[in-house]
Amino acid sequence: MSAPTLTEPKSLVGSFTPEAFAAQLATQTSAPAWWLDRKRAAYEKFASLPLPKRTDESWRFSTIGTLTLENFIPAVGSSLASASDTCPDSPFGPDSSALTFVNNTVTAQPAPLASLPAGVIITTLADAATKHPDLLRQHFMAQPQKLGSAKFAALHTAFVRDGAFIYIPRGVEVPSPIVVTHIASGAGTAVFPHTLVIAEENSKVTVVDYFVSADAGAHFACGANDLYAAHGAQLTYIAAQNWSRDTLSFQFNSTVVRRDARVQSLNLHLGARQARHESLSQLSAPGAFSEMLALTVADTGQEFDQRTLQIHQAPNTKSDLLYKNALRGTAKTIFSGLIVVDPDAQKTDAYQSNRNLMLSEDAEANSLPGLEIQANDVRCTHRATSSRIDPEQEFYLQSRGIAKAAADELLIFGFFEEVLNRLASDPLHESLRNLIQTQFNR
Repeated sequence: MSAPTLTEPKSLVGSFTPEAFAAQLATQTSAPAWWLDRKRAAYEKFASLPLPKRTDESWRFSTIGTLTLENFIPAVGSSLASASDTCPDSPFGPDSSALTFVNNTVTAQPAPLASLPAGVIITTLADAATKHPDLLRQHFMAQPQKLGSAKFAALHTAFVRDGAFIYIPRGVEVPSPIVVTHIASGAGTAVFPHTLVIAEENSKVTVVDYFVSADAGAHFACGANDLYAAHGAQLTYIAAQNWSRDTLSFQFNSTVVRRDARVQSLNLHLGARQARHESLSQLSAPGAFSEMLALTVADTGQEFDQRTLQIHQAPNTKSDLLYKNALRGTAKTIFSGLIVVDPDAQKTDAYQSNRNLMLSEDAEANSLPGLEIQANDVRCTHRATSSRIDPEQEFYLQSRGIAKAAADELLIFGFFEEVLNRLASDPLHESLRNLIQTQFNR
């Protein structure tokens, strides 16, 4: 599918017409009334909101002309004859996925309950809507979008058909990562992946979302994840995005961190033609800690747009953001991050850093870190850097018989290790490293 030109008129709804919405709503007749009402309200909001404009501050530096809602088909089921035969291999191991979704339809069932600690729930949103409606209603898309993509977040709520629902009860530790795989299959397919994680008091869990295309076609991916860490919980969340190179991708993250809880999130960006990722971290009780990490390998023709918001609402909270981008060819990245400290959030400790490694004269990196501080006893810092590979380091490696491409690859991994080393799990560290390696082998 070719991208539209800048002069083509654009519909507010594109392919996501009232008829398309009614068709997907008809497939969910068994869903509770509140779920259907929420979807109807979301569609009305989506249809009424304008598309982004070049003058919108929240879309500063973004390429607006290539954003389109035309020529996509909202998926209503899997187009893969056999998921086990045709799904891409998981970088997290052949038996790692607790749930696998192909075109929004679950194809692999949760791990047997006997292999999980008592009380742990790994199921689908559709199942949770009937069996755990109060939890779903409380936490699903509970935080309003504040980073510019309210229209696309409303589209997600309106068209999401299913997703992962993960619940960890109080005091329970899940020893192995829970991996959820989201697959897009078929040219022009629109998918709406979603993962909801609820970690109750003093629980501990690691959840991995893996987003991948089954083919090289153009897809539209509009996903979201909700993370809730109750008092004292420890939640590690990893999202690895490897859509096809022609995919238009939106992903919205909402994290709520309660008293003395710790959330570590790491987002790996590899695929898509144009990808926008918005991440909101809300520290709502004393002692809350949020660590926000991201790695991006951007190549020719790719644009990665990352918008973040760290909101400190209570005293003695801490957040630490480190986003690293490696840019090759004509790649483009945008980072816009804001730290907000509310008046009552004294003793806040907040840090934000965006670092860009430029591997080409034609690459473009834009950085907009910011602070909005309303308390007087805080420590908040931010910085952004863009630099090229040190020629002396490159010469040192080449003088020892290492080709330039291999030398640059080694230096990029050295640049990324600061982030990967923050993971406590060596197997996850290695899996992400291997996935990044595939980007250099294309």
